[in-house]
Amino acid sequence: MSSEFGNLLRVSVFGQSHGKAVGVVIDGLPAGEELDLEELQRFLDRRRPGTGPLSTARKETDIPEFLSGLENGKTCGAPLCAVIRNADQRSRDYGELQDKPRPGHADFTAWAKWGGRADMRGGGHFSGRLTAPLCVAGGIAKQMLARRGIFVGAHLAAVAGIPDRPFPLCPTRELFDEIAAKPFPVLDGGAGEQMRTAILTAKDELDSVGGVIECAATGLPPGLGEPMFGGVENRLAAALFGIPAVKGVEFGEGFGAAALRGSENNDPFTLGDGQIRAESNRAGGILGGITTGMPLVLRAAVKPTPSIGKPQKTVSLSRLEAAELTIHGRHDPCVAHRAVPVVEAVTAAVLLDMLLEGNHGTF
Repeated sequence: MSSEFGNLLRVSVFGQSHGKAVGVVIDGLPAGEELDLEELQRFLDRRRPGTGPLSTARKETDIPEFLSGLENGKTCGAPLCAVIRNADQRSRDYGELQDKPRPGHADFTAWAKWGGRADMRGGGHFSGRLTAPLCVAGGIAKQMLARRGIFVGAHLAAVAGIPDRPFPLCPTRELFDEIAAKPFPVLDGGAGEQMRTAILTAKDELDSVGGVIECAATGLPPGLGEPMFGGVENRLAAALFGIPAVKGVEFGEGFGAAALRGSENNDPFTLGDGQIRAESNRAGGILGGITTGMPLVLRAAVKPTPSIGKPQKTVSLSRLEAAELTIHGRHDPCVAHRAVPVVEAVTAAVLLDMLLEGNHGTF
């Protein structure tokens, strides 16, 4: 299925933005894993809509209801199924879009693939609403990894071209927790204020902006992954591109490495506490598709929200003629800040799958 990922740990997402509910099925979780529901809810609240002027006004509680796989607060070995009820849909805002596909959205490609039969209200199955159940899966994975000394965190590396400072060479769990507790997930508060201003300016101008999310995972053992097509980058990129609005993924120095010489890009090896480490981490903790033991570092580029209030050129699908479209409804002027925990979630779920599959003694 196109809406699932993972090898041993299978994560399958279902539902539509304006359907009764969205949800997730997670198959392959080890039995006996305790789940802190309060901690999970705090994680889900980080991406929840309707929490301020920087996000859509759609109000959702995003409280998961567990239908199977969880007994007395612990996993029981059965597939875990959780649903999140949709409560604040305004489908009337999308009536015109059945005939006029929105530029930048999947309206046209869904129409071409399914002959107009797809439910595209609010973006349907392509909507960012589907990232809520993704965060259920990733929030569970984060708890399981943390109990084994592996921590995943992220921040806004940039919004509208305004940069935050990057993660340090070896970010700590305390730093991840500090960012997660902030209403706006940046390291540099001054940069964060500039980003917020840029988002609100775009909103006032009936427009939107994009951003870049930097994510890191610490505590991973060296030797995780496979060469060629089973590498850590391959597995992570395949899943990260399933997040709506993600248009680019890079690891370590990424595209910046193309402008460096080998002497600048290589990470010198050194010894510390009896372990082989690197003095820098331009490789992003991965060489040959396999973890080095240094922090895994990746960045995901998030496009500007395509639903904007400015009039846009489109076509009428029924009349096959040029048309103009003005989108109504409630939309984020920037989705990047709400996508920070989503990138964490997907990264954690993929890493958990690889650790279970690789049997590195962690489980």
